[in-house]
Amino acid sequence: MSYSGWILLTASLVGVSCGLIGVLLILRRMAMMADAISHTVLLGIVVAYMVTRELSGVHMLIGAVCAGLLTAVLVQWFQSRGVQQEASIGIVFTTLFAVGVVLIATQVGNAHLDVKHTLMGEITFIPWETMTLPLVGEVPEAVALLSLVLAVALAAIIAFYKEWKITSFDPALAASLGIPAVLMHYAFMSLVSVTTVASFDAVGAIMVVAMLITPASAAYLWTDRLSVMLALGAAFGALSAWIGYGIATWLDTSISGSMAFATGLLFAASFLGSPRYGALSRLRRVRASKREPMAAEGAD
Repeated sequence: MSYSGWILLTASLVGVSCGLIGVLLILRRMAMMADAISHTVLLGIVVAYMVTRELSGVHMLIGAVCAGLLTAVLVQWFQSRGVQQEASIGIVFTTLFAVGVVLIATQVGNAHLDVKHTLMGEITFIPWETMTLPLVGEVPEAVALLSLVLAVALAAIIAFYKEWKITSFDPALAASLGIPAVLMHYAFMSLVSVTTVASFDAVGAIMVVAMLITPASAAYLWTDRLSVMLALGAAFGALSAWIGYGIATWLDTSISGSMAFATGLLFAASFLGSPRYGALSRLRRVRASKREPMAAEGAD
């Protein structure tokens, strides 16, 4: 595969994975948790490096997942003590991210960990960091990891589709039916953490947040069916990657930044043009409702 092909494949895998997970985040009204976890996983990555002194390996994933779960537990704990959800997320997000930044500055030293790389990523380096897989051959490490994460996310969503649906729309009903809503919540936070850290090194926190929230929000405007929403969220994520790459090539600018911008373009198009909840459709319905009484008066 060509250099640009690997970049597009990597970004598409990020878009599809984040689009699927993002739909459930939006339905659970936890969109800002995506922002929080995408930043607080930095603390888990730094701590994992400090323990092992290695920049690659499964320990980085474990550290990031632990940081994501710590974020979810602390936010839930603050809420149970009467702090509003938005305030809880803001407190935990900024504090844990700041601790990660301080540890990078004071403890990590000359290792290749820096805040700019954390925020923006460097997807152009993806094709050069490769590994050999049986029956497949040499592929970029990020492609292999993101493919595995996508497979896990798909398997989890399909296997527990009914449980995700009930716990997302009505946690009280789920509890009354014997579904462990708390366990499902933390399992979902683990999925968010894994998906985030798998995308983290390639595209940076900004694009991860954009891919988790914006394609799913666009999909939400098109349908009320969860299965269709999941498919649209994944499709919009992949399409954003392709459009963003085209913009970056045309303007000779940041690839990750352009892909994040492309998610906004797709959302704007959905906000205006979706047949049910789009602004133009609503305007047409309002005008039609005003014309009906006038037509009735004319007939009289």
